[in-house]
Amino acid sequence: MDARLFPAWLERSRDEYANDLVAMGQTPEDAYRHADESMARSFPSGAPGPGHVVFDVVDDVGATVGYLWTGPDTSDDAGAWWIWDIVIDADQRGRGFGRMAMVLGEEHARAQGAHALGLSVFGFNTGARGLYESLGYETTSVKMLKRLG
Repeated sequence: MDARLFPAWLERSRDEYANDLVAMGQTPEDAYRHADESMARSFPSGAPGPGHVVFDVVDDVGATVGYLWTGPDTSDDAGAWWIWDIVIDADQRGRGFGRMAMVLGEEHARAQGAHALGLSVFGFNTGARGLYESLGYETTSVKMLKRLG
């Protein structure tokens, strides 16, 4: 990603994450606080931390249609990497860009010495879950919630 575009991406990614947390039941205040804290850990001083990289996902004519953020996971295992975020613009979904971005993420992680690549996905995101399963990702944990009225 062009470094000049990074501040706008950082704000977009934080907003998208906070909105997903609100959709999962957090208050907007809690969601934005959580998103801000998460982004500050990975992007101290507004710049990528060690190993973190954000790729633009582009179409055949070079137009940006989304992004992929990958980097080391938070464990002590240096060979474990993480897809921290992937977003394909809504009007570009279903055209293979997400699959291509995920393959790019795998290739990049492998080149950095990774032996495993993980990710989290919200339960309501059935399209993404289907993509990840088709690429060989396996469910390793499930978090459940029941709203009490």
